[in-house]
Amino acid sequence: MNASKRQERSLDPELYRRYLAALTLFHQAAADSVGLSGTDYQASNLLELDGPMASSELARRLGLSLAAGSRLADRLVEAGVARRHADSTDRRRVIIEHSGVLPGELARTLDRVREPIAAALASMSSEQLSGVAAYLAAATSAYAQSARSLSDVP
Repeated sequence: MNASKRQERSLDPELYRRYLAALTLFHQAAADSVGLSGTDYQASNLLELDGPMASSELARRLGLSLAAGSRLADRLVEAGVARRHADSTDRRRVIIEHSGVLPGELARTLDRVREPIAAALASMSSEQLSGVAAYLAAATSAYAQSARSLSDVP
């Protein structure tokens, strides 16, 4: 495919940057609205998506020191977002798991964007949905790989 054809098929870079800015600012505001830091908010997300993990693993994945990871676990437990328990195979390790509860108004705040996005997706054809899914998979991989390389996290 020649350069002019690729350019015709690309997204407007400004539109994409505005989307990323809106996404980031929304999630920062959502975290702030319930008294979570951005790191606490993302830790909650990781625990909910990936399941229980050692507090040391959570710290590593967020690019935190072990001490900062321990304080993070304390904050998540205090906020009711997570539970802590001893690892059944190694008493020295502490496992953090999502409690299944989102603090305060967070669920309703997230629903404010989930509902219109779900409506937009429902109006798309199967081909359009496949394109969105392909983009999300590629973007997730690109951002995750880049984040790992920036923070030296495998």
